[in-house]
Amino acid sequence: ERVDERHRDAPHPRTRRTMPLIYAFVARGPTVLAEHTSHSGNFATIAAETLPKMIDQLASQKKFTLVADGHTFNYLESDGYVFLCVADQAFGRQAPFACLDKIASDFSSSHGAAARDAIAHSLNRSFAPVLRQHMEYVSHNSGEVDKVSKVQQQVSEVKEIMMDNIEKVLDRGEKIELLVDKTENLRFQADNFHKTGRALRRRMWWQNLKMKLVFASFVVIVILILFLSFCYSNGNDCTKKKED
Repeated sequence: ERVDERHRDAPHPRTRRTMPLIYAFVARGPTVLAEHTSHSGNFATIAAETLPKMIDQLASQKKFTLVADGHTFNYLESDGYVFLCVADQAFGRQAPFACLDKIASDFSSSHGAAARDAIAHSLNRSFAPVLRQHMEYVSHNSGEVDKVSKVQQQVSEVKEIMMDNIEKVLDRGEKIELLVDKTENLRFQADNFHKTGRALRRRMWWQNLKMKLVFASFVVIVILILFLSFCYSNGNDCTKKKED
């Protein structure tokens, strides 16, 4: 939420301060569909003039407060509609936004779909009494509304903290899973390396054994050839016994 303090055209000085919530409307884009005020003054004119600029602001910020000459113009964007509640600045911001939340909820359930094609002020007859009802209730029960708003705000803060903690836990879990996956991959690669090393050692041992057998066979054959050459050379036969 943001508060913007600007000096704009002041509301009419003859405004009667019968209750702190002064004016409210529901709009679709720059088109005001329903409005209510029990005060005299130019609040409707100021609200209509500032609405186009507030639409751009509400595109990035769902709640926005404009302060002008002792009044707060409290804007809320919900489901494509803009809700405004003008209040005395001394009334604070929690009660006006609590009123806007109630108005937005009722409008969504009763007129949300039908209002997509509604023309300017065509919903005054059906929804202006609802605006008046919520404005009067919040104005006359501001203490209770403030307490409820504070509790809701605390619940929202706790929810945000819990969601943030859950996201951190999930993020930590993803990192742990990623680390486990990397560990498993390293273990798998190490097992493959050991298996490949053992297979290579066996292959080298067999090749070495084959070379030794070939070399031994070669030596045996050479020795046998030399023996036969020496033993049977010149018609001699060294295997026969000499006669006396």
